[in-house]
Amino acid sequence: MKQWIWAIVLMGGVFEAVWALCMDKSHGFTNILWTIATIGFIFTSVSLLNIGLKRGVPVGGGYAVWVGVGTICSIVLGIIIANDPFLLSRLLFAAIIIVGIVGVELSCGSNEVKAAPDPDAGDGSD
Repeated sequence: MKQWIWAIVLMGGVFEAVWALCMDKSHGFTNILWTIATIGFIFTSVSLLNIGLKRGVPVGGGYAVWVGVGTICSIVLGIIIANDPFLLSRLLFAAIIIVGIVGVELSCGSNEVKAAPDPDAGDGSD
């Protein structure tokens, strides 16, 4: 599968972390600007995952990578921006997640192109 398709899924995972941070800044959706930003980043994140799935990324692997990247980015952004505690144990477990993300991506046969369904083709039930 073309690497740019996986890059789209990875970017969706980054936007997942951004919407989580925006949600925190919205203070329970009471700050309208942060609430609007949260909704926009949710839409962007899910749309990027959807593009990857439509282009042939396997659903299980794509979702696992998307969530894993979002998790890692949330940890990093939380430490840098939201003053979350910097703990070595957190970093160790984050490293384990990274190994899992790489393993899932590699096990999905990233060099194989899975044919995306043709939206113009009927399902044969006509």
